Amino acid sequence: MNDLPPLNSYPEISSQITTRTVKEMDPDQQPREKAEKYGCGVLSIPELWALILRVGTPGMPITDLCRNIMHDNDGSLHKLERRTRAELRKIKGIGTTKSIQVEAVMELIKRYCTEEIPIEDPITNSSMIFQRMRNSIGNLDHEQIWILLLNRRNQIIKQYTLTTGTSVASLFDLKKALKFALTENAEGIIMVHNHPSGGTRPSPQDDRITQDLKKGCEYLQLRMLDHVIVTSNDYYSYMDNGKI
Repeated sequence: MNDLPPLNSYPEISSQITTRTVKEMDPDQQPREKAEKYGCGVLSIPELWALILRVGTPGMPITDLCRNIMHDNDGSLHKLERRTRAELRKIKGIGTTKSIQVEAVMELIKRYCTEEIPIEDPITNSSMIFQRMRNSIGNLDHEQIWILLLNRRNQIIKQYTLTTGTSVASLFDLKKALKFALTENAEGIIMVHNHPSGGTRPSPQDDRITQDLKKGCEYLQLRMLDHVIVTSNDYYSYMDNGKI
C-alpha cells in the first residue's frame, strides 16, 4: 500500500498548468493517476469533474473547462445544482452533451440524498431531521413539504413528498398527509419543508399548516412530533420552540 504524503504536498491543478492537456501534465498531477494512487478524496472539485467529463473541447483543455464550471458558480456545488441545462451551456466549453453529464451527476447526488435506507436509530431530536433532509431539499429554489412517518419507537418507516410549490408558497394537503400515515400504520408524523429564501423564520402560513396537521393527528390519535423548516445550513424546529 502506498503511503499518503502530507496533504499540502498533493499536486493541484494550478493556474500555471491550465493551458496544458491532461496528457501533457506530469503523471502526479493527472487527476486519474492521483485518484488511483491516493483515492478520490484528495482531488479538488475541478479535478473530480475532469475525471467525469474526461475530455475538453478544441482549444479548451479539460482542466480549464472544469475550472470554468466551478468559477462561473462561485466554486459552489449548491449554485451549480440550480443551473438549468440552458444556463450550463452558457459556460465556455460546455455543450449539450457535457451539460447533460453535469445535470446527471447532480441528479445522482439528489437521489443519493433522498434514497430511503432502513434507519434503526430512533429520531430523538430535530438536528437528526435537519441532517437527514438538508441535502435533499435545503437548496431547492422552490418549496417542498415532506412528511416522515414513524413507528412507536420513533424509527422512520417511510417518507413522502407531500407537495411541491413555488418559492412563495406550497399548497398543503392535509388529507393526503393523513392518508399516507394511515396506509403505513404510522404512529407518528414529522413534517419538514424548506425555505428557498434561506431564512428559517416561520411564516403565518407555516403556523397555520402546523396547527392543521396537529389537529388532524389528534383526531386520528397520531403523534405529531415536529415541524422542521430546513435551509442548506440552518433549521427551525416547532417542537424546540414550544409551538407544538
